[in-house]
Amino acid sequence: MNFRIGHGTHTGIKRDHNEDTYGICHDDNIWLVADGMGGHDHGELASAMARDAILFNYNSGETVKNSILKSNQTIIDSSFERGGDLPMGTTIVVLTIKGDKYFASWVGDSRIYKYSEGKLTPITTDHSYVQELVDQDLITEEQARTHPHRNVVTQALGVTDNSEIQVSLSEGKLNVGDKFLLCSDGLTEEVDDPTLEEIIGKATSPQEITDQMTIAALKSGGSDNITVIVLEAEE
Repeated sequence: MNFRIGHGTHTGIKRDHNEDTYGICHDDNIWLVADGMGGHDHGELASAMARDAILFNYNSGETVKNSILKSNQTIIDSSFERGGDLPMGTTIVVLTIKGDKYFASWVGDSRIYKYSEGKLTPITTDHSYVQELVDQDLITEEQARTHPHRNVVTQALGVTDNSEIQVSLSEGKLNVGDKFLLCSDGLTEEVDDPTLEEIIGKATSPQEITDQMTIAALKSGGSDNITVIVLEAEE
């Protein structure tokens, strides 16, 4: 199966630098988005280290989960080498495809969605404080969008030891015409799911969809870095 792809990242309106990054390796059918945190250049460094370590380890024959765990240790080790006074971390979402199956892996609150038969469905679940509140029926999904602690993640690479970190996994069937959206929370913070569904459902190229989503996030405030990858499965 072949794929059309669109991708891009934007600093946003209110940030002065971009701590997001993304990775693409068509030969191995692996795509990822990382959203760094830590201030100064530390978040940018953490996300880049995660990207490079995951792609390298996966290309070397490791599973995605092991590749993520190894990248986590790499970031932790680097932080200690720098004195450990400014811990750095990053979220990660990874999509891999083998034959007619997709596999999603993630830590944190960046997301992967699948668009199929006119419906956009999240295939990841945020590792976040507000998601825990939603899971406990203490707040609604709509309330979570404006909750004052909506940006608090409960899992991240670089800040959680491998003995405790939770790498979540999801898999499913892939059909020709299906589309996938990988993104940082700079997109989902500003653009709700119905609007994302409307944009990704348009009969246009993945790059145009990527650009339209980025513009929508900027028009809604652009409060964070925005990173988007859109894939469309072809024959």
